[in-house]
Amino acid sequence: MALWVFGSTVYHTLILGVPQAEIMGAIGALALAANLASVFLLLPYKDGDANVRSVWLCSRNDAIGNLIVMAAAFGVWSTTSAWPDLAVAAIMAGIFLSSALQILRQAWGEYRTDETGTKAAAA
Repeated sequence: MALWVFGSTVYHTLILGVPQAEIMGAIGALALAANLASVFLLLPYKDGDANVRSVWLCSRNDAIGNLIVMAAAFGVWSTTSAWPDLAVAAIMAGIFLSSALQILRQAWGEYRTDETGTKAAAA
C-alpha cells in the first residue's frame, strides 16, 4: 500500500501535473468525517488481536491521511506546485509501513503462541 501511494503520487505529479487543490480538500474533508466515525467505533478494540488491531490502525491511518491530504491541498493551492502533494505521499507511505510492521510483529507473535501453545516472547 505504501509503495502504491507513493508511486501513484509521483506518477500523477510528474506526468499529469499539479493536482486540483479544491477537489483534494473537499474529498479529504468528507473522507475524514467517515474515517473518524470508524475510528471512534473501533477505539474499544484497538488492543485486540492482530486482525482487529489492523482494522483499527487502518482507520486511524486513513483519518491521519485525510488530515495531511487537506494540508497538502492547502499547500498545492497556495504554491501552485505539486510538491506538497508529493511530500504528503511520502509521509503517508511511512505511516502505512510503520503500521504494517506493527501488525506483522503482532501476528507473528500470535502465530508462534498458537503453534507452541505458550506465550511467545515479545519481540
